[in-house]
Amino acid sequence: MTESALPRPLATRKQDTLHRLTHDIDAWVATASPNGTPYLMPLSFLWTGAHLYLATSATNPTAKNLHQNPHLQLTIGTLRDVVHITATTDPTQPTPEEAEAFATKAGFDPRPLPNYPFIRATPTKIQAWRESNETKGRLLMKAGTWLP
Repeated sequence: MTESALPRPLATRKQDTLHRLTHDIDAWVATASPNGTPYLMPLSFLWTGAHLYLATSATNPTAKNLHQNPHLQLTIGTLRDVVHITATTDPTQPTPEEAEAFATKAGFDPRPLPNYPFIRATPTKIQAWRESNETKGRLLMKAGTWLP
């Protein structure tokens, strides 16, 4: 970071975050088992404007963990340009158009695979920062509502 770098205004951070959600393909997804054992997995995602759709085998620890504990942490970007999301999940499946958009974006179509459901994640908290000068004011969404 250069000393003259100024933190981005909230509106710019939100715009940059929405761009990442729309254009990035993969995320690191962290879940925990009922006994608290963490599990980290890279997964492709689709942003619908309100939810993220992920897909993984129902036998994968991520899916098993989310079946018991519907909370996850999802991170996209790099260490110096990160979007960090806290979300809750549910088994709601995407519309046919959303499923097709997922397959196109990810380059992978889970629909023909047996036991490979989509997982819908609804953000409850979103933070974004690039450098240490942006850690203050990094909160963009709280309790599922974008901050003004």
